[in-house]
Amino acid sequence: MSEKKITSIGGQAIIEGVMMRGPHKIAMAVRKPDKEIEINEKEVKKKGIISKIPILRGVVSFIDSMVIGVQALMFSANFYDLDDDTPKTEKKEKDKKKDEIPSWMMYLSVFFSLLLSIGMFILLPNFISGLIVPNKDTNIILYNVVESILRITIFILYLLLVSKMKDIKRVFEYHGAEHKSIFCYENGEELTVENVKKYSRFHPRCGTSFLLFVMIVSIVVFSFVGRHPNLFVNMGIRLLLLPLIAGISYEIIKFAGRNADKKCIAWLNKPGMWLQHLTTREPDDSQIEVAITALKAVIPENKDEDKW
Repeated sequence: MSEKKITSIGGQAIIEGVMMRGPHKIAMAVRKPDKEIEINEKEVKKKGIISKIPILRGVVSFIDSMVIGVQALMFSANFYDLDDDTPKTEKKEKDKKKDEIPSWMMYLSVFFSLLLSIGMFILLPNFISGLIVPNKDTNIILYNVVESILRITIFILYLLLVSKMKDIKRVFEYHGAEHKSIFCYENGEELTVENVKKYSRFHPRCGTSFLLFVMIVSIVVFSFVGRHPNLFVNMGIRLLLLPLIAGISYEIIKFAGRNADKKCIAWLNKPGMWLQHLTTREPDDSQIEVAITALKAVIPENKDEDKW
C-alpha cells in the first residue's frame, strides 16, 4: 500500500461508462453491447497563463469541463446507436469514427446545455419570485430569500425527477463507481474490484458539489446587486454575473479540496455530499471494472503530478 493523498484526477459518468481526467491524459472507458470495454485516450491541453489567475481560471475550467463532458457523452452514445443486425465490417468503420466529433457540434451542445441550465435554475426562479414579490415591495431581503428558495427547490426537484429514469439510474451507478475507484486510489490501495468496493460512493470533490456552490454563491452575489424594476434588465444583470459566480465557486471548491482533512472546512462539503444520495448509486462489479480501466489510463508515471 502506497501513501495516502488527495488527487486532482476527476471524472464523469457517461452512458455505460466513465470518463477520467488526469494531469496529462483524458480517458473514456465504455462497456460496449458485446460486454467488451472500449477505451479512448487523448492528451490534455497544456495550461496557459489563465490557469494561474483566480476567478478567471474557474470560468475557463467550467467551460472546458463542459466541452470535454459533452464529447465523452457523445463518444459513449455512439455505441448504442447501432442495430444488432449491423454488419461487423460496418461496425468497424463506425468504430473508427467514434472520436471524430465535429467541434461545432460539441460547442453547440455546450451552448444549449448552458442555455437550458441558465433558464431553469437562474432565470425561472428570478421570474417566479418577481411574481410572488411585486416591484412595489421594497423588501429586497424577502425577494432574495424567495428567489433563493425557489432556485434550490427547482434544482433538487430536477435531480429527484431524473434519478427516477431507468437510463439515468445506470449513469448514477457509474458515477458511484467513479467515486469509489478514486477513493481507493487516494488511499493507496491497488485498483482491484474487491478493493474499490470497500469505499464510499460519496466523494467531497464531486461536480454535484460545484453546482450546489454555484447556487449558494449566486444567492450571496445577487443579494448585493439588489433588484432592478425592469424584469428583463433584472434577468440580464444575473446573466452577466454568472461568470463571476462560476469563478468564485471554483475557488471555494479548490480551497475546500485542499483542506478537506480539516474539521473546520468539512462542513463546506456536507451539502454536496448529501446531494450525492440522489446523483450516485451503488455500482456492480462490471461497472467498477470500467471505472478502474479509465482511472488507470490517466494516472501519471510521477505520482506527485496528480496531487491536489
